[in-house]
Amino acid sequence: MVKEDYYELLGVAKTVTPEEMKKAYRKKAVQFHPDKNPGNKEAEEMFKKVSHVYEILSDPEKRAAYDRYGAAAFEGGGAGRRGAGGGGGFHDPFDIFREVFGQQGGGGGGGGVFEEMFGGSRDGGRDGADLRYDLEITLEEAASGFEKEISFRKAMTCERCDGSGAEPGSKRITCPTCRGARQIRRSGGIITFTQTCPTCAGAGTKVEKVCTECRGEGRLAKNTKLTVRIPPGVDTGSRLRSSGNGEAGMAGGTAGDLYIVLSVKEHELFERQGEDLFCEIPIKFTLATLGGTIEVPTLFGKASLKIPTATPSGTTFRLRHKGMPSLRGGNQGDQLLRVQVEVPQSLTSEQRKILEEFARVSGDAAEPTSKSFFEKAKKFF
Repeated sequence: MVKEDYYELLGVAKTVTPEEMKKAYRKKAVQFHPDKNPGNKEAEEMFKKVSHVYEILSDPEKRAAYDRYGAAAFEGGGAGRRGAGGGGGFHDPFDIFREVFGQQGGGGGGGGVFEEMFGGSRDGGRDGADLRYDLEITLEEAASGFEKEISFRKAMTCERCDGSGAEPGSKRITCPTCRGARQIRRSGGIITFTQTCPTCAGAGTKVEKVCTECRGEGRLAKNTKLTVRIPPGVDTGSRLRSSGNGEAGMAGGTAGDLYIVLSVKEHELFERQGEDLFCEIPIKFTLATLGGTIEVPTLFGKASLKIPTATPSGTTFRLRHKGMPSLRGGNQGDQLLRVQVEVPQSLTSEQRKILEEFARVSGDAAEPTSKSFFEKAKKFF
């Protein structure tokens, strides 16, 4: 007997509609199904509880009795077999699971949501696995987009048997153990459990004579090549999906997908900040003082940058639409350039003479900047 509140177990309110209740049960049944939680006794117990609760609440008469008297209304076998109207007997929770998920009885069988959960298909096939391919690209490639041929190894449909797993001239037959149900029932006292058929591994069918090339699997691991298109604007962590280029399915199952996961190499000059690019450029102190125009590098060639007169070191300039393109479309990012004023490390006698004369006429020789700064700073100490 379930002691918890039936509605709380399903995660619904007392005013829940039958359709909403069915959806709530589907979610709980998928979460706690034994095939999804092998060896987990707590999950198995919860699966039986939610199945029992749904059996009660999905029946209008039983639901009314529960709403009026609570779980006591079903003590002494009152919640017996579904549709028995209060008779005794054991209820198999998988019966209600199969009913809600569109399956046939008989210990398994096949269709509907069950296959969506566990990767099968109506004809006994199994879907192929998804694959991951890690691809490193340059910042220039990420900015412009490009096509690249990649090579990788994956399970591909066997050409000899065309993926059936059966030797040519042979065929697939219904599994003699589960009779095509894909599952078998095993009794554990008063409780009956279902498990994947060990003979056909849940396919529901087996081959009369195994293919000599793939040994019955219907697939072979082979090297393959694929040309992929990398769109402009991708960044590290971007994932591209190539539908159907994962591993081949088995016995008619759908092929998996290939996911190309990108990483962008660090650039020696540019640092990416979202869709903007950032870099530092050195300029001569004469240019910073007098101003002028210089050519600067971008990912798309050279561009002109105007340096105003008396530009201090650390000033940042912006070149519109010279950054990274947006992967979602729209405006292109900008390029930010921070100038660093270079001080000459050595001077010729003529250069030194000219600078000394400049310092003299500027008044710097009489009162060096460093001296005047420390004099002004005295009041802070």
